[in-house]
Amino acid sequence: MRGLIYKDVQLFIRSIDKRLMIIAAAVIAFVLIKLGTFGGLYASVMLSYSIGLLNIMSFDSDEKAGWKNYQLALPVNPFHVVAGKYISVLYTVGFSLAGSILFNAVSSVITSSFNGIIWILSMAGAVVIPFLWAEIFLPLTYWLSFRAAQTVGIFAAIPIVYIINYFEDGAGLSALPSSINTLLIIAIAAAITLFAASFFISLLGYTRNSSKG
Repeated sequence: MRGLIYKDVQLFIRSIDKRLMIIAAAVIAFVLIKLGTFGGLYASVMLSYSIGLLNIMSFDSDEKAGWKNYQLALPVNPFHVVAGKYISVLYTVGFSLAGSILFNAVSSVITSSFNGIIWILSMAGAVVIPFLWAEIFLPLTYWLSFRAAQTVGIFAAIPIVYIINYFEDGAGLSALPSSINTLLIIAIAAAITLFAASFFISLLGYTRNSSKG
């Protein structure tokens, strides 16, 4: 299974387009400068959303390489295949969390201020958003197809942007200090529970489709 995890992490790293990285860096720099206190939060969400997307895009590379036919010949069972994918997601969450810390540090330097609530929200989002991608789109991929999951993914950014705008423009941020600990506990518990449930749903989908093939 370690080989499967290594393969997926390498696919994740190699799928990062260098030209797009330059464009993304320019956009993130603009966001950090333009949005002030909220710059780190926006940049962190952009990164974590992209990481979630790249985790799903690894299926595209697998399809182009005809990986599934080769994988079926390997001495691994469906549990190892699906578990390897989910564990690789955990590895990539480290990139998301590191980026969140970096962006908020830069934002704090630019604005000469430190907002602990935004830091906490950013780091929580850096973990939860890639988890949400996996929890929703991996079962879709294993049960239906990568193309179906990709289509649904187009709409995934809408609620995320709405939530950030609520914190920025509404009373959401000022209302958080008294309830943030409770919200974080609920969010973490929900993310862990859904991640585990998603794994078993994906395992059922992969086993079902493999038996057909």
